[in-house]
Amino acid sequence: MDQRAELSEFLRSRRARLKPEDVGMPDHGRHRRVPGLRREELAQLAGVSVAYYTRLEQGNAQNVSVEVLEAIGRALRLTDTEQNHLTHLAKGKAKKKRASAARAHEFRPALQELMDAMEGVPAYLVGPRLDILGWNRMAAALLGDLSQLPPQERNLARHVFLDPASRSLYVDWQAKAVDVVSVLRLCAGCYPDDPQLTALIGELSVKSEEFRSMWAAHTVAEKGHGVKRLRHPVVGELTLAYETLKLPDAHDLSLVTYHAEPGSKSAESLRLLGSWSAEQPVRT
Repeated sequence: MDQRAELSEFLRSRRARLKPEDVGMPDHGRHRRVPGLRREELAQLAGVSVAYYTRLEQGNAQNVSVEVLEAIGRALRLTDTEQNHLTHLAKGKAKKKRASAARAHEFRPALQELMDAMEGVPAYLVGPRLDILGWNRMAAALLGDLSQLPPQERNLARHVFLDPASRSLYVDWQAKAVDVVSVLRLCAGCYPDDPQLTALIGELSVKSEEFRSMWAAHTVAEKGHGVKRLRHPVVGELTLAYETLKLPDAHDLSLVTYHAEPGSKSAESLRLLGSWSAEQPVRT
C-alpha cells in the first residue's frame, strides 16, 4: 500500500468532517468548494504554515516532528486511536513491525487449551490481519464452523463481508461491518507492505461494494469491549458482551470472548447453545 497516499487521504477525510463552528472559528458564509475546513484554517489552528501543512497533506511527511503531528491532531479533533494512526502513517513506524506480523500466526498451544477450557464462553484468537487463528467449540457454535474453511479464508473481515450468513447473524450488521473496517484500517497503517493484507483488502474491495464505501471513509477505531446482538439460527436472539484482550507478550494477537449477563434470557440461550454444540460431531 502507498503510505504517502494513505496519509494524504486520511488527513483530507479528517479535515472534511469539521466545520468552522466545530472548532470555534467564524463562518462568514462564503461559498466553500469542498466540505469541512480549508487547509489555511486547519494550518492556523495547528500553528503551522499553510505551505507546510499542504506538503504534509500531499503525503510529504519527511522530517515531520511528533510535536507537529500532535498539534495537527488536536486541530483535527482526533481520537487517541486516530492520532496513533496518523503517527504510524507519517513516521513510518510500521516498517519496524513487519517481522512481527509473520510471527503473529504462531501462537502457543496453551492458548488453545485455555480457550477449550472456557466452557460456555465463545472465544477465538485473531491476528493482525483479523485472521482467526484459533477458537473453541462455543465460538464455532455461535459464529459458524471455521474448521470447514481453508485456513486462508478464516478471517473476520471475510466472514462479515463475504459470508451471507453474517448478515442474518448480526442484528446490526452495518455497525459490525464498520467496526471491522476500522480495525482493518489500523492494521493497514501498521503493515503497509504486508502482501497478504494488501491482497485481502483488494479481494474485499472487488467483491463488496459496501466494503469499498466504508474503506473510503478512512475510519479508524479499536473496539476493546462492547455489546452485540446476534440472531442465531438455533437459539434465536442473544445480547452478548464482548471483550478483546491483547496478549502481553504478543500485542498483535487478541483473545475475543463473548458472555451473557448472568440470569438473563441470553445466558439461558447461550447455555442451550452449549448443550447443542456438545451434541454435534467434532469435525477437523
